Amino acid sequence: MKFIEKIKLINFKRFATFDYSPRQNRNIFIGDNEAGKSTILLAVDIALTGSRSRVETLGLETLFHQDAVSQFLAGDKSLDNLPVLLVEIYLNDHGKMELEGVNNSDERICHGVRLKCEPMDDYGGQIKSALAENDALFPYEYYNIIFSTFAGHYYTQNHRFLNHILIDSSLIGFEFATRQYTKSLYEANTDLVQRHQNNHAYRQNKATFTGSSLAALNKAVGAFNFDIKNDSKSNLERDLMITEEGIPVSQMGKGRQCFIKTEFALQQREGARPIDLILIEEPENHLSHLNMKKLINRIEESTQTQLLIATHSSSVCSRLDLHNAFLLSTASTKLVSLQELPDTTANYFVKAPNNKILEFILSQKVVLVEGDAEFMLVDGMYENIFGEKLENSNIHVISVGGTSFKRYMDLAVLLRIKTAVIRDNDGNCQQNCVDNYEGYSEDNIKIFYDENEKDRTTLEKCIYQDNIELCDELFSQGRRTLSVQDYMLNNKADAALKLLEGGLDRLVVPEYIERALTWIRE
Repeated sequence: MKFIEKIKLINFKRFATFDYSPRQNRNIFIGDNEAGKSTILLAVDIALTGSRSRVETLGLETLFHQDAVSQFLAGDKSLDNLPVLLVEIYLNDHGKMELEGVNNSDERICHGVRLKCEPMDDYGGQIKSALAENDALFPYEYYNIIFSTFAGHYYTQNHRFLNHILIDSSLIGFEFATRQYTKSLYEANTDLVQRHQNNHAYRQNKATFTGSSLAALNKAVGAFNFDIKNDSKSNLERDLMITEEGIPVSQMGKGRQCFIKTEFALQQREGARPIDLILIEEPENHLSHLNMKKLINRIEESTQTQLLIATHSSSVCSRLDLHNAFLLSTASTKLVSLQELPDTTANYFVKAPNNKILEFILSQKVVLVEGDAEFMLVDGMYENIFGEKLENSNIHVISVGGTSFKRYMDLAVLLRIKTAVIRDNDGNCQQNCVDNYEGYSEDNIKIFYDENEKDRTTLEKCIYQDNIELCDELFSQGRRTLSVQDYMLNNKADAALKLLEGGLDRLVVPEYIERALTWIRE
């Protein structure tokens, strides 16, 4: 099996430096927008494809790390200080000596390929002149685009050392992306001899069509003839398409296209060249919940292909095992691995429906509550205490259910996310609120509860006792058998909604919740 052992980036898009050793099977990148998930996939795809024209189409100005450019222009603008863009893909040893060498930034003997963009040696004088001008611009035009192996051999898009494809749902519907995908799969399922034979037969059939079907027409028109294109832009590989039940995949909905392309790529036909690497950009896009589940099941079954997946989906990152997940933050360029999660916690998120793992992972500060009532009221309580809306802070409130607190606390320990847990004491503070969380003594995690084990065991009891007049006013009318407090206990969500609608501005916040919100706000 061929696979990537390490990815190294220097001055590529948002990364000044980036170093990552992927797992041999699945790698799931989780992060907010602009965190760099897509950047990693793009860098790998470009380096493995070896297409100079693609780099030129994207533009060096979009690929270069802009801080490196800005720092250079703010400095002495010396030719020797011009930054270099580098993408290095370290591969496992699969017997190709043309890949082995020390032509890498680690300066060690290993297998791999790289893209290097550096100033052209022959244009030093022109570059100096351009940089000497007032308001000098960065000299992108004078940069070489070089694809080479670690052995120092140059390569192009016609020589791929790792059979890979990129499935990007945002590009589905674009003719070029569809054509490249089809070409990659065609090459994966045929050898070079078969492709030559197919191309020759295709050209013969074109000639036969011209000589038979167009013969009468050409005879009639005289000096000029109609013919069929037979150049490099009209060959078999450009004309191929994938169909399902006779319908071109490119004519289907985006969700169906995404599903079929991933499914097709994961198929390993006996005797075919395997797909060594699949890069999948946000597979959840355009898919229904049912098709998303089917796709995840199909990916789970894949064992012979290395996968790099960028996602915003909780289902994707949890169902494919959190031990395979890596977190990217907009505040940092370093990946945080979730491999250190306890197995019980990882398994919980795999099985638990509607988990909020992605919400939690992408938050800086979190308030965990155990029910809908708390979730509904905390926003208003925060505004009552501090005179500002919670949505304008960097605090995120998540309702997870009391039995799940420790699963999210495991994430908080690993990712250093500041987390306030608000829970009922349920009549035993020591057992339920202290002993139950023994081992979570981190300074970024704190449990908040009311210490009155007799009269204030739940949120509803605390709210009622701190707001008797308000609650009687809102809930006493029509109460025949239940007291106001019992009604609130039996109808938690409805009671919380009525408090929001009719008395939030007068609501006295229970002391333990105020402590929690004050601490998380610090």
